[in-house]
Parts: sequence; C-alpha cells; structure tokens
Amino acid sequence: MDPRRTVFAQLIEGIHREQFQRCVERYGGDRRVCRFSCRNQFLAMAFVQLTYRESLRNIEACLRSRSELLYSLGFRGEVARSTLAETNKTRDWRICADLAQGLIVKIRLLYANEKLGLELKETVYAFD
Repeated sequence: MDPRRTVFAQLIEGIHREQFQRCVERYGGDRRVCRFSCRNQFLAMAFVQLTYRESLRNIEACLRSRSELLYSLGFRGEVARSTLAETNKTRDWRICADLAQGLIVKIRLLYANEKLGLELKETVYAFD
C-alpha cells in the first residue's frame, strides 16, 4: 500500500473496477444516469460505513468539507444528499450483493490454508 494515498483509497483499490462494472452492467445500474454513477454511489456508501456517518446531511457535509480530496478518493463529482437519497431508493441492491459475493469468493481463496485460531464445525459469516 502506498503511504501517500488515503487509507480509504487504498482499501477501495482492492475492489477491481472491472469486477464492479460487470455487476453494474448485469443489472443496468448506470442506464439513464447522467452524473451520479453507481461507482460514486458505492464509494459514498463505503465511506459512510468506514466513517460511521448516520445521516445524509452528515455524509454530504463530511464529503464537502474535504472536496479537494474527492477525486483522489475515487469520486468523479460532488455528492449531494438529495442525489444520494434518490439513488439509494431507486438503484438495484443486487449490484452490491453480487459484488459482495465476488469478494467473499476472492477472500476465501486467499485465506483457504490459514488457520483461524479456533476450530468451527460450520461456516461462519460476518454481516455489517
């Protein structure tokens, strides 16, 4: 990881654009979208999870306070609370579900031979 980049950008780097774009195309997520892409929505919601933002107003204020960093964080445009509310209401949730399933498969392969430190009889999943 590059120490000059933000932690958020370094974390998002692990999610390949092509993998995300395939999920978007499968469900037509960017169809008839002019400004706020599925990628921007995903980045905003990932930012929300990592920074414990609780309201649309708080998300917008936090992102606008550091607007000079938005491009380096991966955003391609500003995030308005009305736009975020509308996209959260109308975009297909299966885009993120498919992405999550793909990431779970990837992580399982990476850590298949690692010991957990405890033995479990069944598979364990963690959900936020």
